[in-house]
Amino acid sequence: MSDLSRARAALADVVAIPVTPFAADGSVDTAAYRLLLRRLLDAGVRTVTPNGNTGEFYALSPEERLLVTELTVAEVGGRAEVVAGVGHDLATAVAAARHARDAGAAMVMVHQPVHPYISQEGWIAYQRTVADSVPGLGVVPYLRDPLITAGTLSRLGELCPNVIGVKYAVPDATRFAAFARDASGPGGPGRFVWVAGLAELHAPAHWTGGATGFTSGLVNVAPRLSLTLLAALRAGDAEAARDVWERVRPFEELRAARHSADNVSVVKEALAVLGLCRRDVRPPSSPLPAATRAEVAALVTAWGV
Repeated sequence: MSDLSRARAALADVVAIPVTPFAADGSVDTAAYRLLLRRLLDAGVRTVTPNGNTGEFYALSPEERLLVTELTVAEVGGRAEVVAGVGHDLATAVAAARHARDAGAAMVMVHQPVHPYISQEGWIAYQRTVADSVPGLGVVPYLRDPLITAGTLSRLGELCPNVIGVKYAVPDATRFAAFARDASGPGGPGRFVWVAGLAELHAPAHWTGGATGFTSGLVNVAPRLSLTLLAALRAGDAEAARDVWERVRPFEELRAARHSADNVSVVKEALAVLGLCRRDVRPPSSPLPAATRAEVAALVTAWGV
């Protein structure tokens, strides 16, 4: 199996987005981070994305982002594929992609550009520059902007053979099915590996449109639930998938509330309940109010994690 074939297979899985735990002094808690990674690996997780949004990518300093990538590759030690998140301005994204390559990552996930003015041509140029800077790595655009067209992605795929997958995070399952079909271009329906980028809550609906993997922040807390959902979706067992979906729905709805204001805070609260890391998050996120903390604790208890 070629390196890119391995990478493609790794995307058709639970793509874990680990949190970045902080110590009491506000620094990255490297020991807690490595412990959380070991817990994921021991549970059977085989694809990990450091510097994802659940890892508070935009709240980390440039040095911390590089540190998190290095810690992940070192702890994984070949037990999983590492898909390092990169982004910000183009020069920073390219430098981070090259750093990820040199550290030993197999892929990079390119965050949706946050520039207020994005043209279709400019989006292609941004993604292509990153992809061309690391031709030996798999590249996965993180697509959150509903204005990016299927034709634009198809064109990127024609220009960059190492763009092998898409993390699709537009909350519209009907649109996704059409988008995935139309973006395939000359390469046919298998040109890209489609990763449901809105986690367990949206994974079943996106699966019917062509997704074969999904991202997860919940997996930090309850890896067995995430992996059980994956197995059910692969088997076409709708009843089993629905059972897991119902169990995780309250947790994921807490994360999605108020435009995902508490997305990371809910996950870190659950980990704090389990004694695995501190609940601290960085602004513009904030700690949970007492009532929500109690809801999270009740859910974790009910799962028997």
